Amino acid sequence: QVQLVESGGGLVQAGGSLRLSCAASGNIVRVNAMGWYRQAPGKQRELVAAITSGGSTNYADSVKGRFTISRDNAKNTVYLQMNSLKSEDTAVYYCNADISRISYSVHSFYWGQGTQVTVSS
Repeated sequence: QVQLVESGGGLVQAGGSLRLSCAASGNIVRVNAMGWYRQAPGKQRELVAAITSGGSTNYADSVKGRFTISRDNAKNTVYLQMNSLKSEDTAVYYCNADISRISYSVHSFYWGQGTQVTVSS
């Protein structure tokens, strides 16, 4: 089996920073793309940032210049550094990973359990 374990959420004042981590573990051949999504109350889950195994990144327009996604391939871990946080960043943040388990060509998407980020204004 595969598990994605997130950490780093919490309560922070507007303008502050948080760093989220997500570690993949289990029967893994390779972790391909990884990303962070978020879901605010009453809203659909949306992509925040994603990173390929080669390090290419993309971001939602709302977080560009404030959030940075990175990864440590040796640890199968992805990070999300969030700076200049705003109240509208308040949401449950979910880690997502495209993981090959049996062979490189056989892969599935997995989700973490979610971590709450609350930004007080």
